[in-house]
Amino acid sequence: MKATELWEQFIEDYPEQKNANYEAWSYGAYPDELAELTLRGIKTATTSGYELYEIEDESIPQENELSIILDGNGNAVCIIKISKVYVTPFNKVSKDHAFKEGEGDRTIDYWRKVHIDFFSKEYAITTGFSMKKL
Repeated sequence: MKATELWEQFIEDYPEQKNANYEAWSYGAYPDELAELTLRGIKTATTSGYELYEIEDESIPQENELSIILDGNGNAVCIIKISKVYVTPFNKVSKDHAFKEGEGDRTIDYWRKVHIDFFSKEYAITTGFSMKKL
């Protein structure tokens, strides 16, 4: 299903959202797996590189924004509403946040490992900076 088709179904159920804006996007790593975890309600949080928003001239997500989560083929999987946004240093991400990301064994150690790997690649591509220096 395309994002526009899912949006049309959504506004049939929630007509008050008809004029709302949404953004359709997929997770940067493992889009199919993470979209499925989101659909199942296991993944209720995510992490982005704050500086990457500035580099790409994008604003950070805002509370109450709606997003359509796409799989790796661009198919719409579900719609989410952002309930909380906060900025924190990488080394201050909490165990609770790592658990809410729903990935792997849901521990902070697992979270750090996969996010260092992911963001090292992303930052190296856009800035030349490597998180492995941390």
